[in-house]
Amino acid sequence: MLVVLMQRGYVELSGDDRYQLTTKLFEVAHRHPPIRRLTAIAGEAMQRLANRINQSIHLCILQGGRLLVIAQVDCPDNNLNSVRLGAQIPIFDSASGRVLAAFMDDAALEHLLTLAGPEPKDRREKFLADLPGVRAAGYCEGPSLTLAGVTNLSAPVFDYTGKAVAAVTTPFIHRLNSPLSVPVPEARDILVETCRDLSKRMGAGAAADQ
Repeated sequence: MLVVLMQRGYVELSGDDRYQLTTKLFEVAHRHPPIRRLTAIAGEAMQRLANRINQSIHLCILQGGRLLVIAQVDCPDNNLNSVRLGAQIPIFDSASGRVLAAFMDDAALEHLLTLAGPEPKDRREKFLADLPGVRAAGYCEGPSLTLAGVTNLSAPVFDYTGKAVAAVTTPFIHRLNSPLSVPVPEARDILVETCRDLSKRMGAGAAADQ
């Protein structure tokens, strides 16, 4: 099986003779029409958002129980905190994971947790406890679980079925002397409004109008 996967470009041998995934799955995912449409309409909006709030922005979808970064833009500032395009992130460590999980029904959430794999009980419970608040607010805001001094802001993008198909997120760094910086509440409101606009362009609300 590994030989076939290598022949087809999905797996490669690293320098220490260990198997690792290539970016082939990432490329295949981008050829899927809904994802291609999402990245096509999100790029310009994300760059405008990054420029307005002076923060880096990334766009995530769920894939196999983890988050996949399918788009990323930087802000004009010299000091950046960005997430690598194509990165795979555990759902329990992220605001994006909370945003996407918060708008799932019980069956879909249970399936996501199964795909995500075993996790320490306290982290799983904290993740689940955060979801009602995220759903009620319509966004996730809180200290980064991986980096000190960073506030994660994330909001969902919905498609025409009303499903949250992606999350737009900024790992907001608190700059001390940048004239372009905006406060967290203002950055959050602009991010949420950007996601509402992207959702409309993805057809959100169309099913309810039929």
